[in-house]
Amino acid sequence: MKQFQTALDGFSLVTSQSISEHTRSSGNNIATDQIKEGEAELALILSLTQQAFEANAPVPGTMKALTERLQALKNKTTPLTWAHLASVAQGHPVSSYLLQDPLTRWSFEKPRGYSGDAYLLDFIYEHPAVAAQVAEASALGAEVYDFTRRAASAVAVRERREILAAHVDAVAEATDGAEVLAIAAGHLREAELSQALQSGRLKRWVALDQDPVSVGTVSSAFHGSCIEAINGSVRTILGRAQKLGTFDFIYAAGLYDYLAESVAVRLTERCLQMLKPGGKFLLANFAKDIGVEGYMETFMNWPLIWRTDEDVQSIIDKVKHPIADVSLTRGENGGVIYAVLTV
Repeated sequence: MKQFQTALDGFSLVTSQSISEHTRSSGNNIATDQIKEGEAELALILSLTQQAFEANAPVPGTMKALTERLQALKNKTTPLTWAHLASVAQGHPVSSYLLQDPLTRWSFEKPRGYSGDAYLLDFIYEHPAVAAQVAEASALGAEVYDFTRRAASAVAVRERREILAAHVDAVAEATDGAEVLAIAAGHLREAELSQALQSGRLKRWVALDQDPVSVGTVSSAFHGSCIEAINGSVRTILGRAQKLGTFDFIYAAGLYDYLAESVAVRLTERCLQMLKPGGKFLLANFAKDIGVEGYMETFMNWPLIWRTDEDVQSIIDKVKHPIADVSLTRGENGGVIYAVLTV
C-alpha cells in the first residue's frame, strides 16, 4: 500500500534542507585529506560489520561495535565531512542487514516524507499499532530491532513520553479545568498514560500537528474525549492563522530538534504569549553526545539539531517576553534536555 506523504513548509517540522543549512552554518570547510581519511576509516568499520553479519556473529555485539565506531568517527570529523560520510555509509551493502530492522527501515525510508514521524515513535514505544510490522520482521531484523529499541535515544524517547504525561497530570492537579496544547503532537501517545485525561480533570487538550495522518489518528483514538486534534504547524502558530485560545500548559517535545535557533526563539516567544498567567511552556531537545547520533544519522537517515544545555539556554536568553521562572533539566539517561518556562 502506498504510504501518505506530506509536504513540509520549512517552518513545520523539518526539511532536509533546514538541517543541511544548520550544518553549513557551522563554518567548517571540507578538507580533502580528512575526507580521504574518513572514507578509509568508514570503509573499515562497515566492512567489519558486514563480515560479522555474514559470519552470524552475535547481533548485540555487532551492533554495539558499529554504533560506537560510527560515533567515534562522527566525533572527530567536521559536520560537513560527517554529512558526506553519512551519505557514503547509506549506500554500503551492510545496509541490507540493518534495514531488516523495522525501526531502522521506517526511519530511513520516511514513508510519510519527513524524519521522526509519529509512526516511527510508535516503533520506539513498542506500541500495539506497529506490532504486526514488528512480527513480520526477519529473525535478524528482530534482533537488530531489539538493539535499536534499547538504544539510549529510544530510552530517552520513552522516558519523554512519561515525563510529558506527568506534566499534564501535575497541571490538572493544580488547576481546575486546565487547558493544554501539544505542538507537533504526533499520535499524542502520552495521553494514553495521563491519569488526568482518564479521570476527566482536563477541560481541553489540543493536539496540533502538520501531518494530516497524525491528526486523523488522534481524532479517532480519542474521539469523545476533551482532546481536539487540529492540523497546524509552526508557520500557522507564528502567523497567528488559528485562534487556539490560551493555555495553562503548552509543550513542544519533538520539534526543537529540527528548528534553527532563530525560529526556535520566535516559537518560544509566541508560546509564552499564549499562556495564561502562571502558565508553563515546556520545550525538549535531544542532547549532544548520547552515543548513537552516528547510527541515527547514517543508517536511520535521521539528522537532528543536537543541543547542549548551553544551546538551549541560548534560545531562552534571546526570548523577548517576561519569564518568571526557568527550569533546565535532563531526563534520567541524559538523552533529552527539558526547559520549563513559567510566565
